[in-house]
Parts: sequence; C-alpha cells; structure tokens
Amino acid sequence: MLTSLGMGGAERQVVALAERMKARGHAVVLILLRERQPEEWPTTVDLVCLEMRKTPFSFLAGLLRANRWLRDFQPELIHSHVFPANMASRMLKISLPAAAVLSTVHNVYEGSWPRMLAYRLTDGLSRRTAFVSQAAADRFVCLKAVPARKVSVLTNGIDLAEFAPSAERRALLRARMGVREEFVWLAAGRIVPAKDFPNLLRAFAQVRGEIPEARLWIAGEALGTASEAIQAQAAELGASVRWLGLRRDMPALLDAADGFVLASAWEGMPLAVGEAMAMEKPVVATDVGGVRELVGEAGVIVPAKSPEALAEAMLEMMKRTEEERRTLGRMARKRIAARFSIDAKADEWEALYRTVLESER
Repeated sequence: MLTSLGMGGAERQVVALAERMKARGHAVVLILLRERQPEEWPTTVDLVCLEMRKTPFSFLAGLLRANRWLRDFQPELIHSHVFPANMASRMLKISLPAAAVLSTVHNVYEGSWPRMLAYRLTDGLSRRTAFVSQAAADRFVCLKAVPARKVSVLTNGIDLAEFAPSAERRALLRARMGVREEFVWLAAGRIVPAKDFPNLLRAFAQVRGEIPEARLWIAGEALGTASEAIQAQAAELGASVRWLGLRRDMPALLDAADGFVLASAWEGMPLAVGEAMAMEKPVVATDVGGVRELVGEAGVIVPAKSPEALAEAMLEMMKRTEEERRTLGRMARKRIAARFSIDAKADEWEALYRTVLESER
C-alpha cells in the first residue's frame, strides 16, 4: 500500500519489490490511496485505486472501499510505505485482525510532531516498522515515534542489470545534447524543499566561476510555485543549467553525465545516488539521512546547506584525472553490487515477511 505510483524514488522501490514478489509466486496487489497520476512507474502487478482526497470524509470512504476489497482478498500481510499509507494500513488492521501490518518509512523526516505522535499512538497496530536507513530509524526512535525493539532497517536496492554503463549510449546522448568535452554534472529529484536545489545552484555558480565550461543537468518533476523561483535562480546561470523535466531514461542520462551531485537538506536513502553509483559515476553528496551509509568511501560527502563545501567538492572532483574518477566509479558499482542489489534486498524483505507473519501467529 502506498500513496500513488508517481515518479518518485520510494514509489519506484515499491514497484520493484512488488514485481519481484510476484515473480516469486506470491499473490501481490498494489493499493493506491490517491487517484491515478498522469506520469507513473509502469507495473504488471494488479492495482486497486482508492481515489482518496485530502478530506476526512474521503479518507474514511477510501478506508471502507479498501476494507471491502481486502475482506475478499484476505491478505496475510499488508506492507505499507510512507506516512499516509502507513496510517491507512494501521486503521485497516482494526477490522482485519488476521492481517499482519508492516510499516515502512522512506525518509528521516515524515512531518512534524503530530505525525510522530500518530506513529506512536498507532504503533500497536503495526507488527514492525522498517526504515530505508539507520539514520532514519535512529531519528524515529529518538522521537519515540517507534520503539527500538520493533525497528528493522532494510536499505533500498538497485537493479544492476538496468543500471549498467554503456559507452555507446553515452556517446549517442552526449551528441544529441550538444556536449563534447564539457564536464556535465547530473542532479535528479522532484523540485521540492528536501532536495534543496537553491543550495545546488549557489554551489554551481561558484563552480562556473572557476570552470566556466562546466554544465549542470537537472532531471525532475516541478511541483508547486516554489519551483518557479528555483528555475528563475537557474536562469541567471544561463545555458550552463539545463532543466530536463521528468525523465524515464535515467540510465542514459547517467551515462552521458560525468558526475552526479546531490544537494539535499534531508533524505532517507536516495535511490538516485545508488543508481549513479551503479552506473560508475563519481558522486558528491550532502551528509543527510542514509547517504553516508550508501556511499561509504566510494564518493565525497559534504555538510548539508553549505554551497561553499559543495562547490569545493565538485571542483576537486572535476580536477581529478579521468582515470581517478573511473577508479572511484568502479569502486562505487562494486559497493552497490555487494551491498545494495535489488535482488538481495528482495531476499531480505521476504525473510522479514516470514518473521512478521510468524510473530503474528
């Protein structure tokens, strides 16, 4: 159960997990709280859409629809993701006592104290709460939203077959984008406060002050009026910043780029960073959420909200030799293969499902 299939990292991870559970012979259905979105991750898994809106009546009506459907489906386990679905699944547990509920948190920040209080008050309705990073788990335990004894940490997984570098694809897309020898940084993510694109743009302005031919591509969906201010900020940097909008060809974009940069103010376990590492790209990222757990020694970590530190790290990476960057990229892919492959993560989730179900009996 999740809010929607919109083009975010958490949604992509849920779809990948559901697809693998279906392939392993489990009966799997994705329940979406909201209406269908114009742009969604594709899936072969069956969908149930509750069409909830942000009103109490609509939420209750959606829960009633879900309850009727689940009584026929008779699930052994309801695995929910992110605050709205986590709360919905816990409410459904009241009328479906035979179903075990497993909640999942995808970020260190899921809202202010009322949401943390809601997690605490409804904790008894969830058998376990899983987190995509240790940093997120530690914060929720510190806030007393979840008791430590009911915490599991299962990091995001990357499809190594999908995210595999291709020299031919790189050459084709760089030619199409009109890039020759320029160093291209790629950033990806919805244009929302968590991603802190103003921090990135201020840092990149400093990078261009020293290396004018540097380029920055930003792939992500613009949400709300705040994105207009960020795009105006980028316009001041001229053609060196290229807004790519919502993209489905991230492997190709990563191939074409020379480095990946994350400037976020807060995160859970950013999927885009793992994908860039799988594509053997050198990574510069802010020290938020589970980024340090993911990157390890295979990239450069800097403090959040410091454009000076971010710019310095980006410049240092650009001044390394091409072979040094390639060595770092190969180290990054090896790290993903060893610790963050999606198939290994599916094994871990399946094991947790068994644990949750056995404890429910």
